[in-house]
Amino acid sequence: MLTSLSKAVDESIKQDTGIDPIEEGQPSSGWVILDYAYVVVHLLSPEKREYYQLEDLWQRAKVVLRLK
Repeated sequence: MLTSLSKAVDESIKQDTGIDPIEEGQPSSGWVILDYAYVVVHLLSPEKREYYQLEDLWQRAKVVLRLK
């Protein structure tokens, strides 16, 4: 699942901007980060999302886009 999401995000952003990300993490780890310098995309498995609860950490930050 994270592999497909990562590819889809990367292809879309590459097509729109020509920017390649710095990619960290492995899909098998449950967490992949795509760093585009001004925007960082976190892709988490449901288990990792529940464990780290990033939404709580960043609750005061402005939400730009939320996908479920």
